[in-house]
Amino acid sequence: MWDPTQYGRYAEERARPFHDLLARVGAQAPSYVVDVGCGSGELTALLAQRWPGAMVEGVDSSAEMLAQAPSASPSLTFTRADVRHWRPEHPADVVLSSAAMQWVDEHEQVLHDLVSCLAPRGWLALQVPGNFEAPSHVLLREAVTRWLPSSPIRPDPVLDPAGYMGLLAGAGCRVDSWETTYLQVLTGPDPVLEWVKGTALRPVLAALPAEQHAAFLTEYGAALRAAYPPGRLGTLFPFRRVFAVAQA
Repeated sequence: MWDPTQYGRYAEERARPFHDLLARVGAQAPSYVVDVGCGSGELTALLAQRWPGAMVEGVDSSAEMLAQAPSASPSLTFTRADVRHWRPEHPADVVLSSAAMQWVDEHEQVLHDLVSCLAPRGWLALQVPGNFEAPSHVLLREAVTRWLPSSPIRPDPVLDPAGYMGLLAGAGCRVDSWETTYLQVLTGPDPVLEWVKGTALRPVLAALPAEQHAAFLTEYGAALRAAYPPGRLGTLFPFRRVFAVAQA
């Protein structure tokens, strides 16, 4: 279950890759734009602001997140659906997915299918976290082995930039793919723990009995503080993101 409040604690940092991705989409006057894995929809609304003449649809599987979405308007709608099976009813001029595909099993096939749903000269843009070998995730996987008989964490869930370039070029697109590591400055007590509570920790806490949550978080939080000690500016948290923008 997603917690929109927890996820939104670092809304500015989570939004930055969205803006950097959107800046590379060259669509001029699209009529139909889709945000796949839109979450609570605040960023989806920005697509409607950029392209006021377009019908903009946000798609997400979480009822909790969609409950926080901006009020629907004639040009902005939200659909609850599993992105593995959802496809647009007619060709889309822009399909964007920001920090969602890492949760989707066999997302490479989903992306290939979405390319086939683009209008001629349509755009597909995605960004995913690429920090699964960072201390935050390595320490989480190590902790899980001590607490659970099997891990709910998906191994190697994303490709590197070359992987997405090959995938989308193989689907017939012209592709721009790259990566960026953001040096995020987080503040407050246990800021890295608070960050991962909104994302990577969700499946782990869902698998753990509720009475074990506090002890697990104490152990994992101590490991994170050692790996990411606070400094004069705050806690520095490098975060790698992988991007790809493709035009059919």
